[in-house]
Amino acid sequence: MTLVLNRNWGGFHLPKGFVKDYNLESVYDFDDDTIRTDPFLIDWVRRYGKPACGDLELVEIPDNATDWELGEYDGWESIIYVVDGKLYHA
Repeated sequence: MTLVLNRNWGGFHLPKGFVKDYNLESVYDFDDDTIRTDPFLIDWVRRYGKPACGDLELVEIPDNATDWELGEYDGWESIIYVVDGKLYHA
């Protein structure tokens, strides 16, 4: 599974180019429960990369992960997931 995480301080927000391309209201116009796995955002981040996406990064976790949890500290995000009863960090 691919997820989009913020990899710098300050919190998650959408890239301005993505907001423009998808006619959203603002960089904060998203549903927090689904945005990290949104196929349009994942594709956009893959296509345009670091220059357009700023601090957003794609993170892969195994499809057989039975659970995952997003953690953040001052906006910088990480993920912990479970595979075969063991915890992993990404």
